[in-house]
Amino acid sequence: MSIVTCFFLSAAWGVQEPAPERPTIPSTLNWRLDVEFHDPQRITVTLPGDRSETTYWYMLYRVTNNAGMDVDFYPSVRLVTDTLQVVEAGAEIHPMLYDLIADRHRQEYPFLGPPPKVTGRLLQGEENSRASVAVFRLFDPLAAGFTVYAAGISGEMQRVPNPGYDPQKPETEDNRRAFLLRRTLAIRYDLPGDPATRAFTKPVRRTREWVMR
Repeated sequence: MSIVTCFFLSAAWGVQEPAPERPTIPSTLNWRLDVEFHDPQRITVTLPGDRSETTYWYMLYRVTNNAGMDVDFYPSVRLVTDTLQVVEAGAEIHPMLYDLIADRHRQEYPFLGPPPKVTGRLLQGEENSRASVAVFRLFDPLAAGFTVYAAGISGEMQRVPNPGYDPQKPETEDNRRAFLLRRTLAIRYDLPGDPATRAFTKPVRRTREWVMR
């Protein structure tokens, strides 16, 4: 669902500099939502205008705000394979897929909605929980594993300096003074078997942790 943590150390010959202080995060940003992700499943459909079936991956989730304050909920979910392919949830996904998935899980999630309908201001309490689904197009068949990264379910952020920043050049997208890291949920899966059988195997969850990314 691949994780890189950067540490920065500066020192001069014979002179030891104090370690940089961790940036202060306003308390209003230190919120974290309770989220329940189901392990990935496949769905194979023939979409309007297609002559053949197409397989997609999807992950059901429910989010509840027990953070002690109302927050803005705008999730961003992406899948990164061990072959370094990045697949954004919702990219190139036909709206019909959300209806088909909702029908499949109607008994478990009677109010399952597509991502655009569950975003926005999320009020506190179980009664205001929202359920949706992250849908991914089929990824690299050679991948033996992948990690799903879910951002936007925690407000914690950290600004860290860019060691490659060149102060002699203008600050641009390729020459940033610092990076903004966000608290992100990372769920890693293995896909057992070989490329010929992975299209039918069930992913095995290995780790579920919060990372700064």
